[in-house]
Amino acid sequence: MKAEQREVFIGTLKLRFEQHTHRHPGVDWADVHVRLQGSPQKLKSLHVMETTGGEPDVTGAADDGGTYLFCDCAVESPQGRRSLCFDAEALHSRKQNKPTGSAIDVAAVMGISLLTEAQYRALQQFGEFDLKTSSWVATPPEVRKLGGALFCDRRYGKVFVYHNGAESYYAARGFRGSISV
Repeated sequence: MKAEQREVFIGTLKLRFEQHTHRHPGVDWADVHVRLQGSPQKLKSLHVMETTGGEPDVTGAADDGGTYLFCDCAVESPQGRRSLCFDAEALHSRKQNKPTGSAIDVAAVMGISLLTEAQYRALQQFGEFDLKTSSWVATPPEVRKLGGALFCDRRYGKVFVYHNGAESYYAARGFRGSISV
């Protein structure tokens, strides 16, 4: 990222941070800004989260190591990360109508991780997310070994966790990611 583009993007993150203080009570933007300035590769990952529709924001205080967790906070699953099956194995198993990629592979290229079920539920404390869409979440190996993968959404005021064949993909299912900075 060029210096001017980086500063504009950091300004976008700062504005979102200030508009949604309920996501990170007691966190000072100056501390987050220092972490961002010292992590150019992670800033690049955050920028890709932004350009694919994720609206990343800090979702809590710093951990013991001083890192802040950024999560996709777009109201619906990020538009630029939908219609993906779960992982490469699932993608390769499809014989017809293959999607353009897999959530796990796209996340790896972006330098982020899929939200865990616990992170997804924690995110829902800050608003109502995925009312019309759904998002793949990190799936336990024992579920994946059997051919399945997990996804979540919010309906009827509740967060639901479901399963699907990992090779499935839908226009309204994407994935939410996170990265520690």
